[in-house]
Amino acid sequence: MRLKIGNNRSWVLKSIIAFIVFLSLQSYTEDTRSRIGNVVSDFRLPSVSGKVVSLIDYPNAKGFIIVFTCNHCPFAKLYPPRLNELSDKYKSLGVPLLAISSTDTTLYEEDSFDKMKVKAASEHFNFPYLFDGDQKVARQFYAQKTPHAFVLWKEKGKWVVKYDGAIDDNGAEPEKVRIQYVALAVDALLKGKTVAVKETKSIGCQIHLRK
Repeated sequence: MRLKIGNNRSWVLKSIIAFIVFLSLQSYTEDTRSRIGNVVSDFRLPSVSGKVVSLIDYPNAKGFIIVFTCNHCPFAKLYPPRLNELSDKYKSLGVPLLAISSTDTTLYEEDSFDKMKVKAASEHFNFPYLFDGDQKVARQFYAQKTPHAFVLWKEKGKWVVKYDGAIDDNGAEPEKVRIQYVALAVDALLKGKTVAVKETKSIGCQIHLRK
């Protein structure tokens, strides 16, 4: 009997993800506060490009896609191609994507700034990959998982959270994605409409915030 290698790998990946979710739930109390309508203050974070990036650097931006991610998390490793696609689609429409790593590098050496540079180069990131070493930005957003996505929109000169949650509805199998939550939110806002699905549950590795 010959094994179907592709199906076997898919089963292993799903098993690993399920186990990580189980472990995360055992040691984590979810923050259930709604972020929708929150005003986000500007921030300045070092980028793997060598620059320091701030929201104010994008004077013509209508909004932002902010994604908290990292190097080590199996969930986060599934998303670079999709993040590149989102960045390609929306940056020319005035909605840049910024990826932020806020994980504790004392726990996860793979998330060090030097290794972020390697990751960005190997995955051909076409968006800024920023290092939130003191975790201040993660705390401001109440970011909990990697990946955890937010859509900000400019209202009366302020950046307001309009979407909070998962990037789409299938992390493990991108070819089976049915609902692209972030894309739908941005599309609605660009048309001047209300976001239909404002909040979903982000699924991934816990961001351990230092006390």
